[in-house]
This record gives sequence, structure tokens and C-alpha cells, in this order.
Amino acid sequence: MERRIHLVDAFTGEPLTGNAAGVVPDAAGLDERQQQAIARELAVSETAFLTDSDRADRRIRYFTPTTEVDLCGHATIASHAHLFEAGELEAGTHTLETNVGVLEIEVRSDGAVWMTQDDPRVERVDLDYDEVAGALGIDRAALTDVGADLPLAVSSTGFPVLVVPVNFLEGLGNAAPDDREIADLCEDVGAMGLYAFTFDTLTAEATLHGRMFAPPAGISEDPVTGTASGAVGAYLREVDAFGESEFPEEMRFEQGHFLDRPGEVRVRVEETVRVGGRAVEALSGTLSVPEREDDGIVEP
Repeated sequence: MERRIHLVDAFTGEPLTGNAAGVVPDAAGLDERQQQAIARELAVSETAFLTDSDRADRRIRYFTPTTEVDLCGHATIASHAHLFEAGELEAGTHTLETNVGVLEIEVRSDGAVWMTQDDPRVERVDLDYDEVAGALGIDRAALTDVGADLPLAVSSTGFPVLVVPVNFLEGLGNAAPDDREIADLCEDVGAMGLYAFTFDTLTAEATLHGRMFAPPAGISEDPVTGTASGAVGAYLREVDAFGESEFPEEMRFEQGHFLDRPGEVRVRVEETVRVGGRAVEALSGTLSVPEREDDGIVEP
């Protein structure tokens, strides 16, 4: 069988930047093994598979090259941007059934997409700074320098991440993470990835600069991460990161520059957590998918 597939770069308006997502707009009839095989073939951080839903306007599932994940921001943005550009949905609010529940997706007339995330959960964790610094390949002082005001925590809006504040961009940019050690840290605290950030940014408009490492999901480093950005936005509110200053109505998180895939996630933390951005198609084509009984895969 053949299926149309698309590579769509999210959180950017320029192809070959931001975070690439695979999009399969018609995944009806594909079983879990076939979806996983397609995601492995496309070899981007996540591929989104869209089908009909009895609970929402559409159903979506997300697969990395190695596993299914419950929620993915950039693939959601990419999917809806593609459908809008293809004329398959109109501007307005749409509902999306995910593994974490039904979420609202707003598509604006200019093509920007906003995604409402799951209810936030933020829990501070007690980890040894030497262990965290060693896993990141960063000087311990870069973490303890800000640790008194910005604690380590696991935050989730559908995808739990270990949030690690860093003092300066130089330290964050020079990080040399160890996938195994980061995976062990994440396992210890029940996270699927580690998001390190600093308020020291490259652009004046940005609120922070982030880097996302997710070896438990088979991703050494994700270029620009929507769901993790929402979780970090919730974390910033929970720990009162801006002190006496008013909490920003909208934040802009820059990411991906150290992978030559720069992008920007817009984050709003109000009654709900929302992340937004634009996306642009980089590739479109047809993929041949073996029938289930003839795929040649030997079952264990």
C-alpha cells in the first residue's frame, strides 16, 4: 500500500530550520507496527499519524524512531499547519484526540497554530548537582549558581521533563551530554527528557534559551520542543521565576541554534498552558508500506 507523507518544519517559517516532523495525514488502516516502521524510516524526532475520531475532530498518535510518545508539540503544530495549507481545515478552533485526552488546537488565519496542553504538574526533585552536571557535561557551578532561586523539578503538560536551570548561555552551549547518564537521571525521577535552559539569550526578544535531551525517547537532542516548552512555562510560574515582576503574558523560547536548526516557541501560561508557532513544508512524497502479513518481519 502507498501513503502520502510529509516532512514539515515546525516553530519556524523557513524550511530546513526548526524541528522536522513527519506527518501522515491519512493513517487509517495502519497498525502500530506499521506506524512505528514508518517513523523509523522517516528518522525524524517524531512522526504524527492522523485518523478519524469519535471523540474529537481527529485522532493523532506520535512515534519516535524507537517508541510511541503520548504527546508531541512540534508534530501537532506541523500537522495542523499542513492541513491548513492543504485546504483540509479552516482557521478556527479544532479538537484533537491524543493519548493524554482531547486537546484544543487553534489555527489562525495567518497559519500560526496554538496548541492547548494537558493540565500542568510540577514537582521539585532532590538530585545531586554533581550527578546532573556530569550527565550534562557542564560545570557544577553553572547549575548551583542559579539553583537557590530556580530548583530542579519535573514538569509535565503531557510529556514529563526534568527542568535544569543553567546560569549562562556559554555553559549551556558547551554542554557535552552523556545519553546513558541522562537516561538514568530521567528514569530516577520519572521523566522522558531533560530540558536545560538559561535566561541568557541570543536575541533580545527571547525569554530564555533551551536545549532538550530525550534519550529515553530515542532522541539525543531535540531541536525545538513544543511540549517541553509548555512544561517549562508551567515550571516558571510554579517557582515564581520572575519574582516581583509581572508574569509575562507571552514568552518566547529560542532553541535549536546549537544544532543549526534554530526555531522559536511561543508560550502562554494562563488557566491553561498553550504553545504556538508556525510551520513550513520541506518535503512531500509517497511511501510504500508493506502489507501486515507480508512485511517479512520475524516475530520473536
